[in-house]
Amino acid sequence: MYAVFQIGSKQYRVNEGQVIHVERLDIDVGDQVMFSQILLIKDEEYLLIGDPFIKKGQIIAKITAQSLDRKIEIIKFRRRKHFRKFQGHRQCFTTIQIISINGYNLNN
Repeated sequence: MYAVFQIGSKQYRVNEGQVIHVERLDIDVGDQVMFSQILLIKDEEYLLIGDPFIKKGQIIAKITAQSLDRKIEIIKFRRRKHFRKFQGHRQCFTTIQIISINGYNLNN
């Protein structure tokens, strides 16, 4: 069983038990979070597609870590002009583990 759900403007395809990195969520480590913007749920026999989201469908996940991604270095350089500019950025992300995928209308 897998599901496609939306957080903000990004969509993720997940299975139960899968660990994924998403944009930073302002929730403490160890807490559970429920996502209700589910676009699609696929079981062995059934396919449920939302319009745009599935009513009464939910994904329950556990927050496992809050961390920073690797550093991205931005370098601007113009030769023979004595111009150099260095900049860096580290994006925040949250690691979540999918506990369960619930689609109440899956058998209809």
